[in-house]
Amino acid sequence: MSYLVLARKYRPQNLSDLVGQEHIAELLSQAITSDKVAHAYLFCGPRGVGKTSCARILAKSLNCEKGPTLKPCDQCTACLEITKGTSFDVLEIDGASNRGIDEIRALRENVKFAPNYGLYKIYIVDEVHMLTTEAFNALLKTLEEPPPHVKFIFATTSVQKVPSTILSRCQRFDFKRIPLKSTIAHLENISQKEGLNIDEEALYAVAKASDGGLRDALSILDQMGVIRERQIKADDVYLMLGQVELGLIFAMVDAIGKKNGLEALTIFEKILSKGKDIRQLMKDMTDHFRHLMIIKIGGKTLSRLVDYASSTKDQLLEQSQLFSLPNILLSIDTIMAAQEMGRLVESDQLAFEIALAKLTY
Repeated sequence: MSYLVLARKYRPQNLSDLVGQEHIAELLSQAITSDKVAHAYLFCGPRGVGKTSCARILAKSLNCEKGPTLKPCDQCTACLEITKGTSFDVLEIDGASNRGIDEIRALRENVKFAPNYGLYKIYIVDEVHMLTTEAFNALLKTLEEPPPHVKFIFATTSVQKVPSTILSRCQRFDFKRIPLKSTIAHLENISQKEGLNIDEEALYAVAKASDGGLRDALSILDQMGVIRERQIKADDVYLMLGQVELGLIFAMVDAIGKKNGLEALTIFEKILSKGKDIRQLMKDMTDHFRHLMIIKIGGKTLSRLVDYASSTKDQLLEQSQLFSLPNILLSIDTIMAAQEMGRLVESDQLAFEIALAKLTY
């Protein structure tokens, strides 16, 4: 068999499996149990947070031979075909490649036909905001008064591009970015199942790099899966993603706090020799000083706002003693100004070197 990536292998199969979207799962569960499932839903939110997976789960819950049910059996013909994406009753349409009026006219004709064996004919339209204005207009009447056997589920990452006439005809559900702790717990669980030996700091690095997208986090973990003969560390994640190691960030900020320009530029040279992206470095430095700001203001009281392991938070608390709060804020302003200067002079290296000079002298 061909290798199945983790994002597909561990795709949620019922509403209780959704990670970080408990509010969505609860509302849909109540709709199913009370037999108040709307004819059209709009799932919106960032990429990789479970919109399409939730649409498939809802389709299975409605069309399972035991349905409508909160726990599809995953054994009947309807469940198996929906999971594989081969169901004739549940049609997944890519809005980016089927965005014209002709495709929507064909959809309008097809909704007249009854489902083959399920209760409903369900249309899942991904990236619905990519439809043309003409296509949206052609969909309006059908969307407002569809046949009783038809359900629409739209998904989009850019809800602001969806016309208000479409929004008013759908029940809208906003998916949020997956919280860091939920992502880490999920990654840890999958790592154990896959036999991956990965330390806590590496899990934090993967979760932070995913920026709240669980699919992205699983993709990164998938890439790290080739390292099975030893423990996976945070530096392995930084190396694979082209990010600057956290230890070098701490060392550079230490040099800034001690007003040691020579040491700061030496560390910068070391980072450059590793081929790291300077713009990403400036972003990481801004984030680091933001963490110092929070720790300086609130100490351990506000440490929950810092997305790091407890050992790293202790390092931040210790490092914050090198700076006053005005100096931390000045550092943030200086690095952000360097980012803008880099765009103007078309040299990020020059801009960041000047910033280091300002901060250390």
